[in-house]
Amino acid sequence: MHLSDHLFLHPGTPHLTIFLDELPKDFRLLPLAVVALTTGVQILFTAFHWIRYRFSKPTPENSTDDHNSSFQTFKFANHIQRSGGYAIFSLRVIRLIATATLLFLSVATLFKCAEGQLNTTAIVRNCPEYGLTASLLYATFTAAILAVSESWGSLAGELNIIILLTVLGVYAYRDIYPLATYIQEPADLHEGQILWVKISILAMAAIFIPLFSPRRYVPVNPKNPMTVLNDEQTASWISRFTFSYINPIISLASKVPHLSYEQLPPIIDDDRAKYQTGRAFLFIEPSRVTQEHIFFAFMRHFGKEYLVFGLTLAVSCVMSFVSPIGIKQTLKYLETGGKGSSIRPWVWISLLLLGPLLAALSDRWSLFLMGKMRARFQAVITQVVFEHSLRIRLKAGTADKKTDETTAPPDAPSNSQLENQAAADSEANTAADCQQIVEDQILSTEDKSNASKADNLIGRINNLVTSDQDNMSEGLDFLSLVFRVPFQILLCLVFLYQILGWSSFVGLTSMVALMPLAGYVGKKMQDAQVSQMKMTDARVQKISEVVNVLRMIKLFGWEQKMGKRLYQSREDELEWLWKTKILAICSVLISYSAPMLSMLLAYGTYTVVMRKELTASTIFSSLAVFQILIEQLNRVSWQTKLIIDGKVSIDRLNDFLQNTEVLDHFSLNNRQPLRPVRVDEDYADKFGFRHATFAWSAVQDDSLTPTTRRFRLHIEEEILFKRDCINLIIGPTGCGKTSMLMALLGEMHFMPLSVESWYNLPRSGGVAYAAQESWVQNATIRENILFESPYDEERYQKVLKQCALEPDLKLFEAGDQTEVGERGLTLSGGQKARVTLARAIYSPAQIILLDDVLAALDVHTSSWIVNQCFRGDLVKGRTILLVTHNVALVGPLAQFIVSIGLDGGIRSQGTDIGTVISRDPSLASEVQHNKELAEKEADQSPAAPAPAGQLTVPEEIAQGHITWKSMKLLLLGLGGDHPIFFFVVIYSALILQCLFHAGQPWFLGNWGAQYETHHPSEVSLPFYLAGFSAMLLGNLGMFTLANGYFFYRSIGASRTIHDKLIKSVFGSTFRWLDQTPTSRILARCTQDIRTIDTRIAQSLMWVISQSLGALVKLCIVAYLTPASFFPAVGIGLLGIWIGNLYLKAQLSVKRELSNARSPMLAHFSAAMHGLVSLRAYSAQDSFRIESYKRIDHYTRTARISYDLNRWIEVRIDALGAIFTSGLAAYLVYGPPGTSASNTGFSLNLAVYFCLNIFWLIRIFNELEVESNSLERIQDYIDIEHEKLPTEANKPPASWPTSGALCAENLNARYSSSGPKVLNNISFDITAGERIGVVGRTGSGKSTLTLALLRCILTEGTIYYDGIPIDSINLDILRSNITIIPQTPELLSGTLRENLDPLGENDDATLNSALQSSGLLSLQRDKEVFTLDTHISGGGSNLSVGQRQIVSLARAIVRRSKLLILDEATSAVDYKTDTVIQRTLRTEIGPDVTVITIAHRLQTIMDADRIMVLDYGSIVEFDSPKNLLKKDSGILRALVEGSGEKENLVALVDY
Repeated sequence: MHLSDHLFLHPGTPHLTIFLDELPKDFRLLPLAVVALTTGVQILFTAFHWIRYRFSKPTPENSTDDHNSSFQTFKFANHIQRSGGYAIFSLRVIRLIATATLLFLSVATLFKCAEGQLNTTAIVRNCPEYGLTASLLYATFTAAILAVSESWGSLAGELNIIILLTVLGVYAYRDIYPLATYIQEPADLHEGQILWVKISILAMAAIFIPLFSPRRYVPVNPKNPMTVLNDEQTASWISRFTFSYINPIISLASKVPHLSYEQLPPIIDDDRAKYQTGRAFLFIEPSRVTQEHIFFAFMRHFGKEYLVFGLTLAVSCVMSFVSPIGIKQTLKYLETGGKGSSIRPWVWISLLLLGPLLAALSDRWSLFLMGKMRARFQAVITQVVFEHSLRIRLKAGTADKKTDETTAPPDAPSNSQLENQAAADSEANTAADCQQIVEDQILSTEDKSNASKADNLIGRINNLVTSDQDNMSEGLDFLSLVFRVPFQILLCLVFLYQILGWSSFVGLTSMVALMPLAGYVGKKMQDAQVSQMKMTDARVQKISEVVNVLRMIKLFGWEQKMGKRLYQSREDELEWLWKTKILAICSVLISYSAPMLSMLLAYGTYTVVMRKELTASTIFSSLAVFQILIEQLNRVSWQTKLIIDGKVSIDRLNDFLQNTEVLDHFSLNNRQPLRPVRVDEDYADKFGFRHATFAWSAVQDDSLTPTTRRFRLHIEEEILFKRDCINLIIGPTGCGKTSMLMALLGEMHFMPLSVESWYNLPRSGGVAYAAQESWVQNATIRENILFESPYDEERYQKVLKQCALEPDLKLFEAGDQTEVGERGLTLSGGQKARVTLARAIYSPAQIILLDDVLAALDVHTSSWIVNQCFRGDLVKGRTILLVTHNVALVGPLAQFIVSIGLDGGIRSQGTDIGTVISRDPSLASEVQHNKELAEKEADQSPAAPAPAGQLTVPEEIAQGHITWKSMKLLLLGLGGDHPIFFFVVIYSALILQCLFHAGQPWFLGNWGAQYETHHPSEVSLPFYLAGFSAMLLGNLGMFTLANGYFFYRSIGASRTIHDKLIKSVFGSTFRWLDQTPTSRILARCTQDIRTIDTRIAQSLMWVISQSLGALVKLCIVAYLTPASFFPAVGIGLLGIWIGNLYLKAQLSVKRELSNARSPMLAHFSAAMHGLVSLRAYSAQDSFRIESYKRIDHYTRTARISYDLNRWIEVRIDALGAIFTSGLAAYLVYGPPGTSASNTGFSLNLAVYFCLNIFWLIRIFNELEVESNSLERIQDYIDIEHEKLPTEANKPPASWPTSGALCAENLNARYSSSGPKVLNNISFDITAGERIGVVGRTGSGKSTLTLALLRCILTEGTIYYDGIPIDSINLDILRSNITIIPQTPELLSGTLRENLDPLGENDDATLNSALQSSGLLSLQRDKEVFTLDTHISGGGSNLSVGQRQIVSLARAIVRRSKLLILDEATSAVDYKTDTVIQRTLRTEIGPDVTVITIAHRLQTIMDADRIMVLDYGSIVEFDSPKNLLKKDSGILRALVEGSGEKENLVALVDY
């Protein structure tokens, strides 16, 4: 009968139930059941897609079924391309051929079996091969679909693999497993050679082809796919599991000195910051509204990744027990000599190979996922902090107060409404609903009494994106602690119970008993970490502030005093760092001793109480499990600290996001965002105020000065600024002129006075803003002017001309392509002001807000700006709000004027300037006297520009291995005063620890061997228990000694390295400071110092420990098994070679990674300094885009760094597994005579030796990579320094006795290769003279002051009180010269600390200086400046004028014989200036020489002599009277052109 006749039931066939009863219970039918299941899945999948297509509404373009159309328009070339390329398509075809071949062979086998069968029932009963045949038929069908279909190919491929793997599993069970036994044979051996052909083809189709087949690239955004792919995106699974796709990078790194950033693989599209933050913000923004902790938002964002991560951890936990099983069974085989064994020993040996390999692969895959999450998390964190920083209130940053009260009107929209508001045509706030709510809000705002101390916001933000970000990234692996550790411990207990019985639970009690102690230590660690981070915040804040004002510190000779302040902050931080290290050691001791104590109790109970024998298989298999237990409990100790650090940092991030005061538009009320209410339609296109009050903060803040804290801008009437003209805002210093602009921009807190209150700034036509403190980016002059606007040559040239920039650009070799440097270092104050003005004028904005831009310009430049710019065609049809003191110059242009009084109220408003001024007598008096004012000329001669216009020097990247000089920096710090004693103690303790550690398994093995030769009653249990206990105690004791002493000395090394870095930076030259962005200095003082405080010392300790451990174990293994010596050495050398390949790549990547963070911080810093300008221009989006670019730059480097770690780990793990399994095979199949105990001991040491080799290579590489921080710090220690003070250069104690000054042939330049900026200047100034210095921009006025202070390179001789200044120590010279710089800079602290940082004067002297300076004249009712008034970092809570006055008071306190005023009264009103000038004339001693850089001609016209500079040379130097007599004199021309000739001449005659 033919087979086809049996495949169908005939009418006479028995009932179906009878047929089913005849089915054989054969394993070969399993694939058929899987086919049925997968077919059901495929049917459901098809139905789902059909329903979705059926109920969708296709457009005419795609109304045809995609699947049918794809077959109708099928083109072979296009199909291959869409499939992923020829390689993928070819492998799919090979899989189809292999599956079809298997089907053919199975059919042949089935036909052969069916021969001679009587009917279908007999075939079903006797030939189960039909199950495999049907399964392979289905597999062939799915392979065909995979090869030809694009839509169904992915599902078909997965089903194909499932079926083939199931079939391969059947053959493995029936035919491969029996080969591993002594008692079974392959079930299908009768098939002959065809059986092995089937298995081979199955292995190729089911395993090798899927593993080695490249993956098809699927873009995140199909409309914008990547043009250059990362190999990871198309790598096969085997390549991904083994990280072989990195091989090209490893190979390239071994051939080049340094692997540059451009040579790294491109960033994967789903790693990009824009994509990741876009997804993350879907969870973060709602959590901010609901006040949910940010942790849960991140968990939702990374939920899928954590699910896969958890699965890999579970697989790793299970695989880690395969090796102990292999050890137990191998030793048991040796103990019995193979008697009674049913499994061949090579099976157990193979477990020693496969178990560690599979565990390593799953472990590394989980770490790969963690690295990917870490890179994405860092990108999201950076952008989250950046986004939130764009929302914070400028003056609110110093408050540490948490407030739950509302800070804005209650009506609130959703986040989408906020986004719509940001894009709306106007910006408005009004209270329109409830008068009672308005009153309550005002009361709640003004009645907050318990304000906290100033918080270090800048330090917090820097820490959030550096140290805190690192802490949170390290804490991402919390799942290993909360899931892996309990699961692994549970498996350990189950395994130990199988080996040691209930004695294992006795051992468990020791761990349970130590848990409360571990919890207590963990709580103490968390508390200590919180305190340490606060100290770190304070140190970073101080460093940030000091670095920003470092020039001022050096000019005043305060390096030592500021160094002491930083030293104290560092000591406070190190004190808590030492406490955390002590607690960390305690935690490790608890975790380390718990399994050892458990081991001792378990073995003691097993032998003493249970009266059982400790055999070699029992000892060494349980030791392997105890080692796993030790690893997990060690993980608890070190990872607990990381989790605690991460929790502290994420709590700080959450506090920053939830509690930092933000602008009203982003404030929360009743857990809803603020909704700005509509203004009346009649006012929608106008801007102004009605019935409004504004404050700098929504809560009372002690960090603000009394003036700022209590200041309110009151607008009790309606103000409507006129469109398409110039509007003036005038008033005395400190009245709130800038506040009115800030209120319009939404920077101040709005407190409505009635339901009709509103304020509005139309934004439909754009808004431009020029701040009083000019803000420029670290870019070229042209880029600063364009500021994201398209380049228009004609308009651009007009702007340069009208803003008087053309003459300045001629001074720069690179013209408008000159880099301005960080915060505009290459530009003078006047140049920065004009660049800022040019930016506003060039922009297409219809509304321009200008905050006292004329204050930084001389009389001619101011007149030019007014006549050429404000009267020019570029401002016609545009609305300008101008804050100014120069009413006389700008008043005639104004069509609307607002006058503000000292109380913050509106004194008057109107269209007639005379009427407005007449209503305020004090303002009228000021205007009358201001007519002759010539606002300050360009502040500082520009630093000599580089030939290409580039100032900032690119950050150098070291090449090759870490230098010995850098490593010596750490080693000398660790050794301290007794380096030999330190290393003798450390090495002795670690060697003893290694011997105790290696002696434990030897002692246990010796104990077990006693049972082989002695009766159990003859074995002395007390001796062995006591000996084992001594081993454990010795191990713990030496561990405590080595780590405790090492960490104690590491604190000293941290202190030493930090001190060297600070002293080096403080002693640097001014030119180095010009070329080095502060972000780089901050990166060294934060990121690199943190690495030294934590990682480097720990890594060095581990390297020493692992190297000694490997050496000790190698010697013991070689002694016991001499034949293993050379393989062990070979494994070690191979590991070192692989490690060297890894290191060459990782060093380059890590160096790029270190340098990739500085640009992020620099961008962050620039945005924070120009926060108001950014928001005014609505330029947040462009800065976000730039932030995305810089984050992507960092992420691209970070991802490859993480993957390189996985690459080395997989290979070292494989070497260890190969060595251990090879040693086991030699001991089993090699020369006889090795006992089970010695075999177990050798295998145990082999495992430890491989672990030591792995960790030695891994940690040594990490140490060298982390030592990049040492290298970066060493580079900043080796910078060019100013001359150090010496005893020989100390002048007499009485020096200086006068202010006599003499210069002979003085030349000066900014760099050794730069041009001269002062040319052969000679002058002689007698003590007590008042010297005025004038000159045009770039003439060398400020350069002269820098030369007097030896801040630049000079030639010639300058005598100060008869002594050449180059023979005087710099600190003494500068401490005896006082300069009031053009840009006033203050320190955070009290007003007392700013006036007298050295604490050398009493309060009476300080108060007298305040009175003389005019600061107290600015006080209003109940708003008193006292010596205890808090000053924020940089003086941000004072106006510019107030800062200049404080700087003048500081100069009065110093009582120097030489006083230099570099335009010190440029930002004060006439009243205050009058007080200051009177002080200079009456209270400065007659022997004090005063050099004044001219900013107001009236200030210098009564000077004894006036020096006129031009092009670095003195062109005029005589008394004002004589200079005015010169017909062609420059000073005479300035006086005649001022319009106030009579008044100025009168001052001379006076």
